Amino acid sequence: MSDAAWLHTLDPFVFRVTPAVGVRWYGLAYLAGFLFTWWFLRLLAKRRTILLTPQQVGDAMLALVIGVFVGGRLGYVMMYQPSLLVQFSSDPPWWGLLAINQGGMASHGGMLGVVIACFWIAHRTKTPALHVMDLITISAPAGLFFGRLANFVNGELLGRIVARPDEPGPWWSVRYPQELLTGHAPKLTAEQQGRLLSLLDQVAPGWSEPGGVGFLGAVDRLIDAVQRGGTDLGAQLAPLLAARHPSQLYQAIAEGPVLFGALALIWIKPRRPGVLGSWFLMLYGALRIATEYWRLPDDHLQSPTWLGLSRGQWLSAVMIMAGAVILTLICLRSRQAPIGGWKRPAAPYSADSTDDGV
Repeated sequence: MSDAAWLHTLDPFVFRVTPAVGVRWYGLAYLAGFLFTWWFLRLLAKRRTILLTPQQVGDAMLALVIGVFVGGRLGYVMMYQPSLLVQFSSDPPWWGLLAINQGGMASHGGMLGVVIACFWIAHRTKTPALHVMDLITISAPAGLFFGRLANFVNGELLGRIVARPDEPGPWWSVRYPQELLTGHAPKLTAEQQGRLLSLLDQVAPGWSEPGGVGFLGAVDRLIDAVQRGGTDLGAQLAPLLAARHPSQLYQAIAEGPVLFGALALIWIKPRRPGVLGSWFLMLYGALRIATEYWRLPDDHLQSPTWLGLSRGQWLSAVMIMAGAVILTLICLRSRQAPIGGWKRPAAPYSADSTDDGV
């Protein structure tokens, strides 16, 4: 049986200024998500589907950008790699906490940052905070979608193995050279290890000698050579890699079009502030728990799973519970008027309205 798995050769850089500096697809994914949110909310504001004006939407975007980046980075460091708080170097940006150019953003932390930003926006615009959260959640799937695509381009957040090295993989599976830089690389036989070392000698002569770049440095050079079109190197490297689920693409579909479609159906008619945000928490949490079945936990965690669930799945379970609590204890008991919906413009906010919008 021939191998049908695809070798991941995508370059994380759109273009490079130096070998290590340039414009990355990951950064463009964030930009695309923010631009979509700005455009989409302005469209809703112009149609008077929401309570914010087009001008207020523009002013709110700065708070959202800060909330996403600060919350996402702090969330990653606090939940996954607190050692970055005390890592300092002589190279920019000097502090591990600020080294987002090396990756490390937590979606759960970013969402917490967005929640804080929503309260600030609500205060400045004198708009119900739960309504502002609803607006962000209906546009969030686009950003999540672009972010997961960027994860795939970067070859990070690896999926589970479906075929080991030198075993044929199915057509939908992917072989990621980046696995060699993680603790998720399967153990190679002595013969396979010899083939890998031979490839490293080709791209980084003397890598294992004193003063050499070392194993990880040589692997970096090998990956870079493959990404730059080293077809012969790629053909030799591919059999030494595991074929995996492209879990990033699974999560892109689930957290993007599937989540947006479900929220759009819920928002066909006006809803009380907070209803849409509650459903986002529950739906996103459920989809995240399901798709992480095919995704491996971060390899640097001392306890990657607990009771069979990863840290990300437990955080998602908390999101589901939080959404259910907000929906039942706050939204169902609220006397606020239903707002939004695709069929009619936003109704003026009234704290005394008793219309049913749940």
